[in-house]
Amino acid sequence: MKWFLGVDVSKAKFDVALLRADGKFRSKIFSNDPAGFAALLPWVQAQVHDELTDGHVCMEATGSYHEQLACFLHDRGMRVSVVNPLLAKRFAELRRQRNKTDSVDAKCLAMFCRDEQPQLWQAPSLAVRTLQALVARLDTLVAIRQSEANRLEVAHPSVADSIRKVMAELDAAIADVKAQIARTVDDDPDLKRRAQLLETIPGLGERTIPQLLAYIGRPERFTSAKALIAYASLTPLVRQSGSSLDQRRGMHPMGHRELKRLLYFPAMVAGRHNPLVAAFWQRLHAQNKPGKVIVVACMHKLLRIAYGVLRSGKPFDARQTHLTPA
Repeated sequence: MKWFLGVDVSKAKFDVALLRADGKFRSKIFSNDPAGFAALLPWVQAQVHDELTDGHVCMEATGSYHEQLACFLHDRGMRVSVVNPLLAKRFAELRRQRNKTDSVDAKCLAMFCRDEQPQLWQAPSLAVRTLQALVARLDTLVAIRQSEANRLEVAHPSVADSIRKVMAELDAAIADVKAQIARTVDDDPDLKRRAQLLETIPGLGERTIPQLLAYIGRPERFTSAKALIAYASLTPLVRQSGSSLDQRRGMHPMGHRELKRLLYFPAMVAGRHNPLVAAFWQRLHAQNKPGKVIVVACMHKLLRIAYGVLRSGKPFDARQTHLTPA
């Protein structure tokens, strides 16, 4: 690679630091929107005087803020890596980086990209991107609708009709987005096939399956079930050193929190109706494990089963232990 571009992304803007072949940096700030994306490419071209495919772009996984920019660059043939923020933080610490600003972080990402050559990011398909947007929109509408329902319970009679009208409009919007989600899944052969596989798993329903498809994307991008569980922020946070420090503080905060949240209630349903999860639940209960610990463990189990079904391409069968890989 002839040049490396570090990108520090926030909600409204992104800072870039271009590390050229001569070792010099060029920095600039762009708006985090389509206009900013379009302005980035000619600026890079003017700085490097090389093909855009001769460089490597690196950014942190920052919730949903980085996704549109990463897709934009990927679709134009550029090499893009999306890395765990913890890796970039540790790299900066090793270099004794004292200051922390968006500009400094972008430079650090460019050097990280040059020195570590992180794995290239695989962009989701257009159908998965559409599904991700629709799932996010459905979550927003459902949350707004619940807020209005809560207000209605204590509302003054003078505003009750207004709240009911808004709720009716939200119900119509929710139904429309659900229909779009169903069409998106049905119209894409790969999504439809994976949805049919997930439908065979007791505990997963019509609301959860599109969310899993959207959040997981291509299951092949995870090398193991453990990698997917870590991505879902379901790994324990352990701090242990010698004899003076031995702490376990719930689950690690790094990861896809939406994926973790959506598994909670399906795990409880699976604890009653899925033979594998139910047996696991009863075994933990017999060991007097706390209720929350049991639910989280069953979230692990359910996600392992989903991963095994998707990777094997075979429907769920409680007798086939290979569907719950390590």
